[in-house]
Amino acid sequence: MRPEEFTSALIGLTFEHTFNPYSDRCPLHDVPYAPKLRARTMLRVLRAASEVEIDSIWIGRDLGYRGGRRTGLALTDDVHVRAHSARWGLLARRATRGEAIAERTAAVIWAVLSEIERPVFLWNVFPLHPHEAGDPFTNRSHNAKERRAGEELLLELIRLLNPRRLVAIGNDAADSTNRLGGAFEVIKVRHPSYGGQSEFTRQVRTLYGLPRRSAGELGSLGRHVHESTGRAEF
Repeated sequence: MRPEEFTSALIGLTFEHTFNPYSDRCPLHDVPYAPKLRARTMLRVLRAASEVEIDSIWIGRDLGYRGGRRTGLALTDDVHVRAHSARWGLLARRATRGEAIAERTAAVIWAVLSEIERPVFLWNVFPLHPHEAGDPFTNRSHNAKERRAGEELLLELIRLLNPRRLVAIGNDAADSTNRLGGAFEVIKVRHPSYGGQSEFTRQVRTLYGLPRRSAGELGSLGRHVHESTGRAEF
């Protein structure tokens, strides 16, 4: 499957009580052409990633309402859209209007990722934003049907990018990745939410051979993340 075909499949995903950032527009927060903008950014990132040797795909669970729902980029909030695209030699524009919204998980992810020079692609098992019925600005876990569709796309992504290894962030991502990983090395790390920030950071820094941070530096990061979001959002 080529990047164009993959993006088309992504645009066509439809499930009840989900938001597809590549085909749906949020009337409250999105610019008028937001779905096309997010789809175009995803296509450009996929094309760029398919042309280099990918060290790893980092795989989370699903998009969150403060992060990927707004950006269309896994594990990435408004604050880090430019950093995400810049890693692939691109310049992406925000698809949302107003103040840039930060997400705690994205802040922790990018604090470490900013120190890693190897090509890392970010993804989720379920690439849409699942929410509670009647409340689009909530997060819920994807269900079995959604997981199967997500795993089919994840397998196509693995075939397209042919990474050296897969990094599963959290138990849900690890379950799916281990089913699909096949010949690829699968490494599970702690999800940074719900008290897992320090362990996640330590595991990833060890995995990529980054120098250890002191407890004081980690505490400073935690305070910065908390202040930027106002409250813990994952």
